[in-house]
Order: sequence, then C-alpha cells, then structure tokens
Amino acid sequence: MTLPKSISVFLDEADKRLAGHPKLQKLFRNTFPNTLETTVKLLEDGTTFVFTGDIHAMWLRDSTEQVRHYIPFAKDDEELQRIIGGLIARQILYMNIDPYTNAFNETANDRHYRDTDDCNLNPWMWERKYELDSLCFPVQLMYDYWKIAGQTSIFTPECYQALTSIVEVMITEQKHEERSGYFFRRQTHQETETLPNDGHGMPCNYTGMTWSGFRPSDDANVFGYHVPSNMFAVVVLGHIIEIATDIYGDKRLAERAEKLRKEIDFGIRHYGIVNHPVYGRIYAYETDGYGNYCLMDDAGTPGLLSIPYIGYVGADDPVYQNTRRFALSFDNPFYFEGKHAKGIGSPHTPGGYVWHMALSMQALTSDNEEEIKELIQMLMDTDADTGFMHEGFHPDDPSDFSREWFAWSNSLFAALIVKAMDENII
Repeated sequence: MTLPKSISVFLDEADKRLAGHPKLQKLFRNTFPNTLETTVKLLEDGTTFVFTGDIHAMWLRDSTEQVRHYIPFAKDDEELQRIIGGLIARQILYMNIDPYTNAFNETANDRHYRDTDDCNLNPWMWERKYELDSLCFPVQLMYDYWKIAGQTSIFTPECYQALTSIVEVMITEQKHEERSGYFFRRQTHQETETLPNDGHGMPCNYTGMTWSGFRPSDDANVFGYHVPSNMFAVVVLGHIIEIATDIYGDKRLAERAEKLRKEIDFGIRHYGIVNHPVYGRIYAYETDGYGNYCLMDDAGTPGLLSIPYIGYVGADDPVYQNTRRFALSFDNPFYFEGKHAKGIGSPHTPGGYVWHMALSMQALTSDNEEEIKELIQMLMDTDADTGFMHEGFHPDDPSDFSREWFAWSNSLFAALIVKAMDENII
C-alpha cells in the first residue's frame, strides 16, 4: 500500500539522520514501514486486517505490536487513523467472537493451523490457544491511540462489550478448574503444543492471579500462572478503569476491574517472586501457586525482560534488576551465546537460537548507553544481509534463521532505532 504522508516524511528525515550509518539506514528504511507495506489490508467494512507476515492470519498480540510505533504519527494523519482505528475495530470484532482465541482468519473461511485441534474451533479461528496477553495488547493499543493520538471514535458499544468480556474472562480464569470451560487438545507428540490433564492444564492453587494456557510464544504453559502476562493484566486493567470511568461512565465496570487488578497484583507479589541463591529476589516466569516455579525467560513479549516495556515496574525496580541479571545469564535455560550474538531464545525455535526480538527488547529496557549501542550493532550484524529482522537465528551462523518475513520483529527493531535517535544514542 502507499505509505501515509506522515510516515513518508519521517522516513526521509530518518534517512538524513542515519546517513553516516549506511547499513542501519537501509535496515531502518526496510523495517520501519514493513507492516504498512506488506501486512495491512483495508477491508470494506472499515476495519483493518493485519497479518503476521509469512502466516496469513491475524494475531491479536502481533498485530498490536506491528503498529504501535506508528501511533505518534496518527494524531494529524487521517490515512494512519484509518489503518490503526480500523485495526482496533477488527480486534474488537474478533474478541467479541471469542476472547479465548489468539489468531483469526480474515473471513470465516474455516482455515485452521491444525484441523485436528480439539478446542471448540469455529470458522473464524486460525488457532484457539488462550493466551492472557492476547487480551492485554488490544487494550494497550486502544489506550495509547486515545492518549497519544487523541482519538476517541474507537470507543463504540462493541468496544464496551469487549472490555466487559475481558474483565469477565480474567475473573473466570482466576479459578480455572472450578469456573472455566476452556480446554485445548492437539494431536501431537510435542509437549509445547498441547495442554496436559486432558487439555485443561495442570491444577493450580488460587492466588489472585489469572490462569492462561499458553505463552506469548504460542507454547503451552508449564504452570498456569504466566507471571509477565499477569503483570500486563495489572497494567491494562488500570487502562480499563480509566476508559470505563472517563469514556463510558460505568462505575461498576471500573470497580470490578479495580478489584481484579488488586487481586492479580497481590498474587504476583506473594506467589510470583522467588528467592534465588545467586540473584536474590527475582520474578518467576510461571507458577502454579503450590510452590512450583518455572525459572526461565523467553524471547516473546511479555516476558521477564520486557517488564518495564509493558509498564508494570520501571527498569530501576530492584527485583526487576535481579531478574534481568538472571535472564541474561546461563542460569536461564534459554539464554545462548555464539560467535556473533548472545541473548535470549525460546523453546519455540531450535535449541541455541537467539531471537532478534529479544535483542531489541534488551536494548529497549536498558538504561546503559554502551549496552544499547552494542545491541544495535549486534542486530545489524546478524540480519544475514537480508535487510530485515527474523525470528530466531543461530548465533554462530546468522544465515541459519527462522521466518524470513516476520513483521513484529521488524517493528520492534524499528521502535528501538526511533528511541535511540530520540535519545541521541545514534
């Protein structure tokens, strides 16, 4: 599609700013508009379908992250408002179809990642993995669009219905075994692709946190309370309180969201922190409330590294700093090093792969200028001369990578470079 005027103007300005860094200039010119140029489809109903790249389906999470770096340009750009406002409307439509679905088709075409999945699929659903973050990202997008771009037309009756549903689902999943009818069974031998206990997940104790079945990487949780996603829920419930109060004048919805927010935050602080023998008090990645923990970090957002990015605590939070040191060490089973890179990977990709998104996120959450410069150089050096970011890559051989066309990774890198330019780091 033709780029909105504000984006074209900014790219020309960035070209001048990055003229002394030819490779970075090319990477930014490729990655910043990548979502707009390759993954956006304006639909006749006024909504916007944003697919993930090499998979023609729309993830609630990915589509949000693919466009967030455009929001500051939308205030006075009607073309961009059509795109982002249309995306929010599409996300709302999807959440009202089913709040437990992570990825949707453009139409009710009955296409699915696996036709054999046993999880109450309907024709709109590409995949029905319940990921708590998939309910959080759209709220973050509509809130930022309101606050940064000054747009309120998105707050329709359908939006109110979706926000109410989000709160209801989170409350239901605080006591998953007692209240929830959600299950997911995939005919596979891979543990990361299905839920144990006949598709219901392993038992969890009540903590105040809210349960989910899958991680932001689309891998199954080991334990039901994904701590970073619950942190994100605390943040977006604050947004829902503000929207319910200032836009809809609904005191009851605001009170329900506030009660839920406090309960989840209590659970994080009392069940989601572990005393580590090396790093001190750190946030767990997952827990079941029975004293079992998953101590790791994954490249997907939200993860432990991205806690300041999602807005739960600042980068100077002492527990976060301890957690960051853990996540960027070999004590994290998904931290890898090689000749060309070192960083966090994921069980979602081959063992030993580092993710470009994790390197971008490490830089976005750093307050150390030298670390940020080093990470930007590492990202530049590991694009395999494609001019784009990828999913995972082998740190000894960046030409060995997954996902040649992955718009979320491109957008996150572009957001990093914008931040670095704003802070005069480059």
